[in-house]
Amino acid sequence: MRLSVTDRCNLRCQYCMPEEDYLWLPREDILQFEEMDRLVDHFLALGVAKVRLTGGEPLLRRDLPALIERLSGKAAIRDLAMTTNAVLLGPAVHDLKRAGLHRLTISLDTLQRERFITLARFDELARVQAGIDAAVDVFPGFKIDSVVIRGVNDDEMIPLLEFAKARGAEIRFIEYMDVGGATTWSRAQVVSRPQMLDTIGSHYGPVAHLREDSSAPADRYRLPDGTVFGIIASTTEPFCRTCDRSRLTADGLWYLCLYAARGIDLRGPLRGGVSDEALRDLITSVWHARTDRGAEHRLATRDRAPLIPLNVLKRDPHLEMHTRGG
Repeated sequence: MRLSVTDRCNLRCQYCMPEEDYLWLPREDILQFEEMDRLVDHFLALGVAKVRLTGGEPLLRRDLPALIERLSGKAAIRDLAMTTNAVLLGPAVHDLKRAGLHRLTISLDTLQRERFITLARFDELARVQAGIDAAVDVFPGFKIDSVVIRGVNDDEMIPLLEFAKARGAEIRFIEYMDVGGATTWSRAQVVSRPQMLDTIGSHYGPVAHLREDSSAPADRYRLPDGTVFGIIASTTEPFCRTCDRSRLTADGLWYLCLYAARGIDLRGPLRGGVSDEALRDLITSVWHARTDRGAEHRLATRDRAPLIPLNVLKRDPHLEMHTRGG
């Protein structure tokens, strides 16, 4: 379960948030921590064992450690993680650990300041790197996610891998996806898994594929020196048939697929006073009836253009990746 705690973000990454102006979720619609806690309990009762906090940028949500403390006390949660852009991570990292957060994933697409400004439209690389360095001893083995875009940052795969290795982090390279705000997406900008492996293998030597029994989206590989990295190839080699993830927005819409056009309203029934049994029956019936194969359908599209036109994106904040937690 990917739980978005806010739709706000302090960066404007071009593949996620392309507009100049945004239609934000109404404040009164945002779930309170007590409501998030109740919904998580329902999903735990139905078999969920892993919860990831997302945004927007989750560290923009006031008093976030209080929510983490609530969740970390639930024995049914085997893995409590958070994805962050690390701009605000440095001062917060110890509070997150004390609250009970298990793991961190940090988004980082470039090590070059000017390129970071172009990609994220804010001059925040120094704070991101400081946040990453602050996490080294507090969350050892954290992950770094890098979206690889041809002609933008595909020449930084080796420097990024070395950056992660020097900090004991595991980097995961992600194929550029045509979801949400990726309104400038083109097939030509996608660097595929074989192309990534060719670049990495040409530099380091033979790369070994780690065969693992896991539903995780990343395939993992080992370099000759033992360094492990991952590749998420959801654009060219979708994993829809084994996907067991779903997403809850900060205002309580439940999405079963990253490509889904509509979500299921859980805030309404929750605030409307329906019984726990009725709410769990709703969740169960929707999950059992799901047929989502969004990435597979996109792969089969002959003239594959960006998924959502910009004018449509501007009218519905739920179509944005920063709202549904990517």
